[in-house]
Amino acid sequence: MSSDGGTTVLWRPTGPDELDLVRESGWRRWPPRLPDQPIFYPVLNEDYAIMIARDWNVPSSGVGYVTRFRVESEFLSRYPVQQVGGRTILELWVPAEELDEFNEHIVGLVEVVHEFR
Repeated sequence: MSSDGGTTVLWRPTGPDELDLVRESGWRRWPPRLPDQPIFYPVLNEDYAIMIARDWNVPSSGVGYVTRFRVESEFLSRYPVQQVGGRTILELWVPAEELDEFNEHIVGLVEVVHEFR
């Protein structure tokens, strides 16, 4: 997890539908979760985000994106790091009902840093 100046850099692999909703927010918010999505999970390193975007989003929807954004570090401290595989397979699990509050702590804009087709 990379932090500086009170913010932490997070990555989010995403498909085209979710990215359209982020774009509609002015690149400032993640959309509400769907009923079958109880958590929002940003990831803690770029390589893991690339793997998901390339290996999961591309086969699922034809395109995968990796986004990068910053969140206030103090706010993030409420979410324990989840190791879901190897030692670099790290996520934060934000309950769907807390996503609006999470969005309020994003600093700056969500940016697309990779695209895979």
